[in-house]
Amino acid sequence: MTMTRIEITSFGYLHAAPPAARVTIDLRHHFRDPHVSPELRHLTAHDQAVHDAVMATDGIEELVRATADMVTAYAAGPRQDEPVTVAVGCAGGRHRAAAVSAELARRCAGRGLDVHLLHRDLDKDVVDR
Repeated sequence: MTMTRIEITSFGYLHAAPPAARVTIDLRHHFRDPHVSPELRHLTAHDQAVHDAVMATDGIEELVRATADMVTAYAAGPRQDEPVTVAVGCAGGRHRAAAVSAELARRCAGRGLDVHLLHRDLDKDVVDR
């Protein structure tokens, strides 16, 4: 039996169009942007302070849990030969999208899913806005 591949991509809307995906999650308008905090602006989701700030945001835990459930449901479907693609975006792709994508990937892998994570814009320069 073939295991469905899960492809999760984090990205920033300010850099380029969203990648093609079965599910796209837009974090720009409903969740506080760590970019507004000077002490976090030049850090990324690889830094614990950013990860902690994003994951402590009201609603994020529920969103990650629901998305992991949705990915699991897609993976259990009859088209297991096709990857389940998830794109998670925020403004710059360095904070919210990258932290949520990493947490989603960790949880999906913990469920035994074949997860591949790509941070498209995490290493790009901070966007001045």
